[in-house]
Amino acid sequence: MNDAKSLSIALSAVQFAMWELRLYLDTHPEDIGALKLYNKYEDKYYLLKDEYEKKYGPLMGTDGTPGIKWLKNPWPWDYEGGGC
Repeated sequence: MNDAKSLSIALSAVQFAMWELRLYLDTHPEDIGALKLYNKYEDKYYLLKDEYEKKYGPLMGTDGTPGIKWLKNPWPWDYEGGGC
């Protein structure tokens, strides 16, 4: 598995954990431990996102990048290993 795919999988896993914790915190807002865990995952998400974007470009076209950089090659499926 290449580095782009590994980073993408790690980002997905962290996003999933954050989403689940958000749902839990909706019904348990007083759980400080869960809030700390959410904040830990959020920090990890931004580190992984920054690493991915430095190496492979923006994840989304709305990430505030100037111009239309996200339209330029290579596209995600142009990397070794194919598809998303």
